[in-house]
Amino acid sequence: MSFDVDALRSQFPALAQEGLVYLDNAATSQKPQVVLDAMAQFYAQDNANVHRGAHRLSARATRAFEGARHTLAKFINAPASEALIFTRGTTEAMNLLANSLGAMVLGPGDTVLVDEWAHHASIVPWQQAALRAGATLLPIPLGRDGRLDLAAYERLLADQPKVVVLTQISNALGARAPLGSWLPMARAAGAITIIDGAQSVAHDVIDVQALGCDFFAFSGHKMYGPTGIGVLWGRRDLLDAMPPYQFGGEMIHQVSFNQSSFNQLPFKFEAGTPAIAEAIGLAAAAQWLQGQDRQALIAHETALLEYARLRLSELDGITLYSAFEDNAGALAFNVDGEHHQDVGVWLDQAGIAIRCGHHCCQPLMAALAVKGTCRLSVAAYNCRDEIDRFIAALTDYVEFLYDDA
Repeated sequence: MSFDVDALRSQFPALAQEGLVYLDNAATSQKPQVVLDAMAQFYAQDNANVHRGAHRLSARATRAFEGARHTLAKFINAPASEALIFTRGTTEAMNLLANSLGAMVLGPGDTVLVDEWAHHASIVPWQQAALRAGATLLPIPLGRDGRLDLAAYERLLADQPKVVVLTQISNALGARAPLGSWLPMARAAGAITIIDGAQSVAHDVIDVQALGCDFFAFSGHKMYGPTGIGVLWGRRDLLDAMPPYQFGGEMIHQVSFNQSSFNQLPFKFEAGTPAIAEAIGLAAAAQWLQGQDRQALIAHETALLEYARLRLSELDGITLYSAFEDNAGALAFNVDGEHHQDVGVWLDQAGIAIRCGHHCCQPLMAALAVKGTCRLSVAAYNCRDEIDRFIAALTDYVEFLYDDA
């Protein structure tokens, strides 16, 4: 299968910077020109607030904004666009669910399960919801092989948790959750299922109906779209039953000083002026992705990450964490005896951008018995030459250490 990575790279203005090797895509991806153009077009020609406006600019802005919702519903194969809520990202989506759904379903003695490699955005909102309700948040631990522990998951499901939150692809490790088998198990236990798709949305073709989850959340800036925008999709019956999360304009039906009633979906959960340009930019990113040969992109990324894994495994003094052949997007590693930030600074001096730290996954770092890791993460526009440059710079660092010793 042919794949022209040079042609794809030419669509991303940021990548034209001399000497830059950008391998920090799990934190945020670069944006193609079509996304930048879509947002600039809105501000230059159609800038107005959406809904209820009586003038042509508002009508055009509303069509573009609601058209973006429809585009993104198709992008994840959602059955209805009304159940697609715009948020500021996966973090706000998880907070919305923990506050609204949590208040509706959690009570004293209930449990919520969250995988041990979850981002803080999945852990902390549900931790606080559990505290308010008198419920308990329990981790699904890693096994010795670095994958989530199936036997432990089965034991935890036996207590019939109310909510199960699963991360489709770990942002810190790039490892995959076995959703194909784990989601049916959670449903059989009577749990409401929530998927953090922040990392998977750029690397997999997402079909929420085929997944069979109750909620799915993702962020725009991980999938070549703008920052400050994301999506929460959920089952219509659950969203209809959930109380509003924030209050103000747009989400109301009728207001008096005695009482207020609230709007229908999706507006019930979209208080205030939305991120209009960002929603339009995110839809442009989704259309850009859908216009590519997705299977070719996936095959390219898979081969690239496997090449990086093999090259890293050849180096002395490198520890890899949960580096499997089916990893997607990211690999975590450390240079033995070295602080991860020192490695990152050295690589930056060579023009290599990676991420170093706990990756908003401190419980995972505790489970791995490390303070943090280095993380290489790829996108469709990365190439083997960039992996080679990364390996060469890392090799120089290791050799420098040995020479200095």
